[in-house]
Amino acid sequence: MFSVCHPSMFVQRIAQAFFMKNAPAGRLPWFGARPRRRTTPNLEPRTSHGMPSDMAQHWLVKQEPTAYSWDQFVADGKTDWTGVRNFQARNNLRAMQLGDEVFYYHSVNGKAVVGMAKVTREAFRDPTAAEGDWSAVELTPVKPMERPVTLEEIKAEPMLQEIKLLKHPRLSVMPLTKAEFECILSLSRESR
Repeated sequence: MFSVCHPSMFVQRIAQAFFMKNAPAGRLPWFGARPRRRTTPNLEPRTSHGMPSDMAQHWLVKQEPTAYSWDQFVADGKTDWTGVRNFQARNNLRAMQLGDEVFYYHSVNGKAVVGMAKVTREAFRDPTAAEGDWSAVELTPVKPMERPVTLEEIKAEPMLQEIKLLKHPRLSVMPLTKAEFECILSLSRESR
């Protein structure tokens, strides 16, 4: 007795029977076969940006010096970067990896990159959030900039015209490209 099926399935079954009978030994026809599994899975961890996690990422965090200055950060020795209530900034916090380099930028008063820190604990639930899905990271100061790099210098540098600090000035946590990070470092080394 024949089973009732859609005409396209009937044609597929006939084709399968023909090709299975005529397929070379050890080879399956192209249809109906499962895709091959990788013999060795790609276990290389990746970040949310798709980069291998062993590649350092670079970030800039902004803080008003009257609320929490670089000097206070250094005196504390480390801090949990809490209180971020912007979804894009929160996602940037979640993308931070252990050991990533972070510029510390004084906003409102001073408007300059004043120091460098590193991520010493990846994203965790923000303990200051009463509700919602907010994250924090732990940052540790590394060193002050040789010379603060002001916002005016960043605006005047042609290599930094696409930096998120200029394109999204209200964002408090932002990624930097390696080139942007290196450019700001070199500006800090220049004497003015």
